[in-house]
Order: sequence, then structure tokens, then C-alpha cells
Amino acid sequence: MAFIFVVALIIFGPKKLPEIGRQIGRAMNEFKRASNEFKAQVESEISKLDIPNEHQIMAPSQPPVGSIATQIGEPPPVAPPAPSESAAVAKAPDA
Repeated sequence: MAFIFVVALIIFGPKKLPEIGRQIGRAMNEFKRASNEFKAQVESEISKLDIPNEHQIMAPSQPPVGSIATQIGEPPPVAPPAPSESAAVAKAPDA
């Protein structure tokens, strides 16, 4: 840091150095102000997005009859057994 100061003193001279320092200080202050304004603007936009929506979620409507959604959770239909055929068939013994 001291080396940079000595080089600047040699290049610009003792009369110009305070003026250059003031200009650098003003530029850094302006940059800081602009970055703070940008940060505040971004935070305000984020806070606007965080506000809960006024839209309410509606209850789901009933699915059409016969669709896959109506069959979920319902047992599949079972056909009644034939009355005389099931009694006449002999069952094989388990091996």
C-alpha cells in the first residue's frame, strides 16, 4: 500500500494527490449509494413476492364417471360365480 502511495506521489505530485484522493472518495461513496439502492429495490421486490396471494384454492371437482381417477381406491368389480359349473368341477389334491 505504501509502495502504491509513493508511486502515485511521484507520478501525480504532491499538489494533485489530495484532489485525486477526493475524487476517488466521491466515486466510492457514489458506488456505495448505488449498491445500497439496488439492494433495497431487490429486497422490496422480494417482499412483494412473499405476500400471500389473495386467490383461494378451490376444492377439487369430481372426476368424470368411469375415469381412472374414480377407480382409484375402489375395489374392482367381481363377477358372480356360475351356479352349477363351480360345484361340478373336481379339485385336484395338493401335491
